[in-house]
Amino acid sequence: MPYKAEISRINPTAFLFVIDRSGSMGDLMPGGISKAQCVSDVMNRIFSELILKCAKDAGALRNYFDIGVIGYDTTLGVVNPLTGDLANNWLNPISLFENNPLRIEERQKKVPDGAGGIIETTTKFQVWFDPMAAGGTPMCAALQTAYDILTYWCANHQEAYPPLLVHITDGQSTDGDPEELGKKIQQLSTNDGNALVFNIHLSSQGGTTAFLPSSAYGLPDNYAEKLFRMSSPLPESMVKQAHQCGKNNVSIESRCFAYNVNEITDLVELLDIGTKAAMDAIAMDR
Repeated sequence: MPYKAEISRINPTAFLFVIDRSGSMGDLMPGGISKAQCVSDVMNRIFSELILKCAKDAGALRNYFDIGVIGYDTTLGVVNPLTGDLANNWLNPISLFENNPLRIEERQKKVPDGAGGIIETTTKFQVWFDPMAAGGTPMCAALQTAYDILTYWCANHQEAYPPLLVHITDGQSTDGDPEELGKKIQQLSTNDGNALVFNIHLSSQGGTTAFLPSSAYGLPDNYAEKLFRMSSPLPESMVKQAHQCGKNNVSIESRCFAYNVNEITDLVELLDIGTKAAMDAIAMDR
């Protein structure tokens, strides 16, 4: 069975996040924050969680993951939105993230008080990149960049757990048809299996939410169906992770795709399913 390789310092895996930053990402989600702000908050939280997962005794951080972000819009083009030393390469070891946050904010968080009530407390929140929403949607250029990055990474990590690409968008490509590029990325591979491609469609069109569906039936338009086809089949380890999250309708026929995910908690849960399955592959003693 594929997706069984252990992740270690010698054999890290890669997470590449491709983020739509076009003008429509400024539209508000039901919680009252913009799509761009929601995605930024979720991504910054995931980076913090990945850092914690790699922390070992005495605070030493082990480089189990190479991580990168591609932002795309027609104002700045296809860019690495990270800063400092993280801006020098598309993919960086997780230890470089620990040492290069853009800033650390203080945010208010509501937590149980232990007596049936809720109290508000202040917590530290690390930020690596800020939201942006401007211009059009050069999706093909962004996915071509992702393909080039992961082609090189796979060629140099053939014994590794396959890389995971997460593409988050709310609109249609303005520079061509992205479907063949999406399928080309799915065909990249290590000896442990093909690259895993997630597509998350933060549509403003409405309709029923589709969370790791097994078919395109019920999706509202041809574009949502296209993104479904551009998404990888869900491997068994992620099916098990979805079941642990209570998503019992998910099966090995499901695709790494979501439509109309309009709550921040749903977005967090979806990305957790993808990243935690990889985290479980970390070699315990390395």
